[in-house]
Amino acid sequence: MRFNILQRASSLACVLILTACASAPVPMGYYRVQRGDTLSQIAQRNGTTVRDLVRWNQISNPNLLEVDQVLRVMPPSGQAAPATRTANANAAAPNAPVAPPASASRPAAITRAPASTLALVWPTSGQVLHRFGQDGNKGIDIPGQAGQPVFAAAAGKVVYAGNSLRGYGNLLIIKHNADYLTAYAHNRALLVKEGQSVTQGEQIAEMGSTDTDRVMLHFEVRYEGKTINPMSSLPPR
Repeated sequence: MRFNILQRASSLACVLILTACASAPVPMGYYRVQRGDTLSQIAQRNGTTVRDLVRWNQISNPNLLEVDQVLRVMPPSGQAAPATRTANANAAAPNAPVAPPASASRPAAITRAPASTLALVWPTSGQVLHRFGQDGNKGIDIPGQAGQPVFAAAAGKVVYAGNSLRGYGNLLIIKHNADYLTAYAHNRALLVKEGQSVTQGEQIAEMGSTDTDRVMLHFEVRYEGKTINPMSSLPPR
């Protein structure tokens, strides 16, 4: 019991120190809360669950976060995160939308694909306008015509369908397995709903220009919550 109390006190002290230094970068495994963040958004972008964040940070009210608050987003040393994540794990914050991060608070990108790869098909036709890493881009941008079909890059389950995140417009997120997610932004129309299973190559949206200045698809691939270069998983054209 004494060990657990000391461990929790040490963890809390670390978080308080990090919170006080709002201008300093947070260490790996932590995240600084930005204006408009919800706990479910933070969990989604870091490949974990609201339940884990509440447990790791001793949060009494999951719906109450403070700007510049620093949260642990990776399991403490000696603890393992659950092997399987589902959209239902966010039930601890039922009113908080599930969405990926805004550009100012996205997690660090992985420049090369991990050893375990996901075979993707192109989510739409057209040449890549903005590549991964270009001006901080966390995915690729493919311009096209309004209404142009957008396809699921791999089979999976829709875990988010909505427009609650500024800068992404009408957005879809598909979970493919315990490690991989893909995101499809700026759509004119969403043709699938949260909880729906989709097959690879199935049309899921119509291309649009919501929350951007031109018609295009912004496409991201995430491995264990971190962005990776989609071109590493897409077939050559």
